[in-house]
Formats: sequence, C-alpha cells, structure tokens
Amino acid sequence: MRLFLLLFLSLSVETFAQTFINPLLPDGADPWVLSHDGWIYYTNTTGRNLTLWRTRSLAELSKAEAKVVWSPPETGPNSRDIWAPELHRLDDKWYFYYTATDKVRPGDNTRYVFVLENSSPDPLSGTWTDKGRVNTRYSGLDGSVFELRGKRYFVYSAYDGPQSVLCIAPLKNPWTLASEEVIIARPEHDWEKYDRREICEGPQFLRRDSRSPLCLVYSASACWDDDYCLGLLTAPPDADPLDPAVWRKTPQPVFQKSIENGVYGPGHNGFATSPDGTQHWLVYHAKSVANKACRERNPRMQPFGWKPDGTPDFGVPVKVGTPVRWPQAK
Repeated sequence: MRLFLLLFLSLSVETFAQTFINPLLPDGADPWVLSHDGWIYYTNTTGRNLTLWRTRSLAELSKAEAKVVWSPPETGPNSRDIWAPELHRLDDKWYFYYTATDKVRPGDNTRYVFVLENSSPDPLSGTWTDKGRVNTRYSGLDGSVFELRGKRYFVYSAYDGPQSVLCIAPLKNPWTLASEEVIIARPEHDWEKYDRREICEGPQFLRRDSRSPLCLVYSASACWDDDYCLGLLTAPPDADPLDPAVWRKTPQPVFQKSIENGVYGPGHNGFATSPDGTQHWLVYHAKSVANKACRERNPRMQPFGWKPDGTPDFGVPVKVGTPVRWPQAK
C-alpha cells in the first residue's frame, strides 16, 4: 500500500463527531502528507528550509510539533528557493525530495529536484545526507515518487522551452533515473496558460484500486493566477505509465476556484485515506483573496469521492470556516 495515501487519525468514539475548519495552518503552500507507524508527517514550502510537522491528527495540525530538519548550504546548486518538499519512506529509509536553485545564478535554468536521505527510524532525528539532484534531462520542479506493480517511478514538471510539461521515468534508486524521462503531457488548454506562461506542474499519482484507471492529478497555470486549478490525466488500469500514448487529459479542470465560497487558486495537492479505507481526502493549498500573487496561500483538506469510471470527484472547494467532519477512524 502506498504510504503517501495513508492518513492515520486517532479518533475515539467520543471524538468521532468532532469537526475542524480550514485552513489547517495560517500559511503554507504545496502541502504534503505522509503517515507512518501511527504518526502523520506534514510539510510545505517555506522557501528557506525543510520543516516537518508531526501529529496524530491532521485536523489538529496547528498544534503539532514542528522542526526544521534541514537548511540549505550557503552556496551551491541547492542554496536557494527551497520549494515543493515531499517526504517518502522507501526501502526502510526516509527521503526528502525538494526543488531548489543556485543563489549565484537563480532561476528556471538552474532549478532542479534534489534528494536527501535519512536512515534514522525517526525523520525528525538522525542525519540527512545530500544525495544530490535527480539526473533529469531538463531543469524543473515538483518531483514526486510512486510505485505501480512492483516498480518505482519519478514524475516532475520540466521546463521545455516556454512550457512546463509533465515527465515520467523509472527509478534505478531513490535519487537516480534508470532511463531518460518521457513527456506525457503539455499545457494545451486556456486554463493551463496565464501571463505568458504555460504550466502543468505538481503531478501526483492516484488510484482507487487495481481495477481502476491510473490517474495523475496535476496543477495548471501559474501560481500567481487566481484561476490556478487541478487537471487530470488518466490511463487504462494495465497501461504502461512510460508510454505517452496511454495518457488522456480531461478537457476541463477537475478542481477549481469557487467565487461563491471565496476560494481562489486551489492546487498543488496531496492525497490521504482513513485507516479503514472508506474516506479519501484531498490536501491542497488555496487563497481566500483574488490577489494575482503567489502569497497568502494556506493548506486545507476536504473529503472526495469517486465517479463510476473510477476517477476522482473532488467537488467544490470548501469555504473557510465551514465545519468539516474529522476523517473517520476504523
């Protein structure tokens, strides 16, 4: 079972009916959640370091223990703009994937995905060893890892000319591609383009079960676009994810702003499930103001369902302050 899809929330019978309200934290973009041994580990972009939160309940994230586990070096290729962190548990070790650039020559041309490794049972302790950058052909950002039918894959958003495209490659080990990546999606719709930028980013793998289609949920358009949203790629259940021809893109966003609910720019998401597998949760960032900027974003979560064809039904972003029932315990 993919650890990044598990969300263990310790709820007693008495607390089952309790609710929480969004946002989970007052500030934080690009949220990521992982559950392991009864603990929930959370991280988001700080821009300056890698910070981990640890809690028994994501609904109580604001009360969670938080610790800076890594800060960038003063110089070098990963010395600035620490973005889009993801914590993964692979081969009984911890791996932190993050995006960074070089403060001497900052920008998209020197922006890559890097990896840290920690062999400690506790990711808030031990030593994080720099494994360098993932050997991608393109510069890019938003690296993620998933497993399918016993194989491990790396997905990210690559800079290819004026576009940010979605790429995938098999992994030789957690920090090395086994072969050159292939492009599986490019921005083509108006809702994937804004302010002279054409962007597909933040790819996340999702699948209901072994009979359901393969899904890659991604974020579309520029982060400063108030219409920033989620798009969806799907492939048949038995498809080879490395074959670009198997992927199909939905013509419309699958999760987008709600003016009525005062939610703008929802995107850069992760996923979680309750321990009994009956509830599925979307964790994402959004804004409560249409400011045309990559600021005032904060993490939120809400349950989602499934359509008859096995693809996700995310619904409409919940209004800030609306009570949401806590994820159900087993």
